[in-house]
Amino acid sequence: MDSAGDALFRPVRTGNAFEETVERLLQAIKLGVVPPGERLPAERDLATRLNVSRVTLREALHALQESGFVESRRGRYGGTFVCTASPRAVPTTPSRVDDIEDVLILRSALEIGAAECAAMRPLSDEDRAQLRARLSECDTSGLDEYRRKDSRLHLAVAELTGSPSLTAAVADVRMRLNELLDGIPLLPKNIEHSNRQHAALVEAILAGDAVTARRAMTEHLEGSASLLRGFLV
Repeated sequence: MDSAGDALFRPVRTGNAFEETVERLLQAIKLGVVPPGERLPAERDLATRLNVSRVTLREALHALQESGFVESRRGRYGGTFVCTASPRAVPTTPSRVDDIEDVLILRSALEIGAAECAAMRPLSDEDRAQLRARLSECDTSGLDEYRRKDSRLHLAVAELTGSPSLTAAVADVRMRLNELLDGIPLLPKNIEHSNRQHAALVEAILAGDAVTARRAMTEHLEGSASLLRGFLV
């Protein structure tokens, strides 16, 4: 593996191990570090390089196999190989990259601040019930409705700030974000992880812990950003 491979297969550093592993593997495929038809490094070696468990690595590889980027081959010369015709959702252009980064930066600024503000405000029983209801909707949602229920939860957090202007801004950026999310597959492992992050976020807001709420939202948004950059950039 050349120096580019060493750079891409560096240890994962965030709390979103699955999402960042998917991003790293997609970068290696799209940049040609592992060319079409070639085999990825062995699972043990790759897991060590990325500093993730083999379970996490296998889940990431399964997601890419389901998305058509890699294929698994058995036998003496088996392993995980890059598909010769990997899917391309949309052409990657400088303007599209700029648009993705613009949305992600704006979303981060708005929603991390919203989570912090929501945790700092006194909440009524109705506020608390509404937030728990939105969380429950996400937990029980099927794949076909998940993004809509996810949007409702994030908007509910914004509404708890008591700022109509902030809520409107979060709604606007969420519309742009959902257009991007529609271009990538829904990954069950990511949804499972996302729901755990939602629960931690809601718990922090209900407890009035602004520092933890800010941290929970930051980590949650970083996971989505990793997948968007991996699939679309």
